[in-house]
Amino acid sequence: MAVLNILNTVQNTLDYEMGRDKDVIVYGEDVGFEGGVFRATAGLQKKYGKKRCFDTPLAESGIVGSAIGMAINELKPVVEIQFSGFVLPALNQIIAHTARMRNRSRGKYNLPMVIRMPYGGGIRALEHHSESLEAIFGHIPGLKTVIPSTPYDTKGLLLAAIRDPDPVIFLEPKRIYRAFKQEVPEDDYIVPIGKAKILKEGTDITVVAYGALVQRVQKAIEDLENQGISVELIDLRTISPIDKETIIKSVQKTGRFVVVHEAVKSFSVSSELISIVNEGAFLYLEAPPTRITGFDTIVPLPRGEHHFIIDENRIKDKIKEVAKF
Repeated sequence: MAVLNILNTVQNTLDYEMGRDKDVIVYGEDVGFEGGVFRATAGLQKKYGKKRCFDTPLAESGIVGSAIGMAINELKPVVEIQFSGFVLPALNQIIAHTARMRNRSRGKYNLPMVIRMPYGGGIRALEHHSESLEAIFGHIPGLKTVIPSTPYDTKGLLLAAIRDPDPVIFLEPKRIYRAFKQEVPEDDYIVPIGKAKILKEGTDITVVAYGALVQRVQKAIEDLENQGISVELIDLRTISPIDKETIIKSVQKTGRFVVVHEAVKSFSVSSELISIVNEGAFLYLEAPPTRITGFDTIVPLPRGEHHFIIDENRIKDKIKEVAKF
């Protein structure tokens, strides 16, 4: 049993799967010699050679487009976009081709490919380095979108993504890359894509979060428990497909619902989750479903970023407001 942070787990999992399956190819901007901007692929080129782990030009459309060709020809490319904000030039390849190939070929071709991206703010980065674009990918039929929040889930979800016959967007919350460590089994295991996890059972209110904000919500609800508010906390883990059943059953029990995410408010994952709750648990609700999100603005540059990032006090205040409604 290894004790790893999320970043170590990404590297170890890629190493494990490349050793197990010769068809797994890892590449992207600075992924090879340097081992990635965060060193998530460190040592892979030296171990497996330049044909299986290599650097690419700064051309995101080319990175994803070449992965489509590899996947059609039965390789399993795992490509890295250096920051999620850099993915925009590749959206044509992702939306017009990657997501549609199975449908376009009437099932003749699968694309077993993974697009990894560090995402989110909180590291005082520059423009295009701090976006949370998960709702864009969740909106596109043919894509699966995954966001782990712990080292254990990172390994299980990444293995599931690489072995999935269809394309998976794998968003890594870079703010917690090195934030904490956890025991991660060295044995082979997967965490099913599309299955949320109840981290803590409660009776008064259901709170759903994912990525870096799971840890922040966990800290916030410790104080709320001392104030007599029993919170059921769910880690969504997968943006698409969403685990509707787990969420609806929880809200039917608690009667209240709050979703927390860093991405902007409008047209977001929170919008979809609230619709799911209204459609599946409306008659059980004792308060309006609500959300704690980023603001409808571009993530500020470092000096102003703390105004955008959700803190524990904001989480506690909103949960108490809904609990007392």
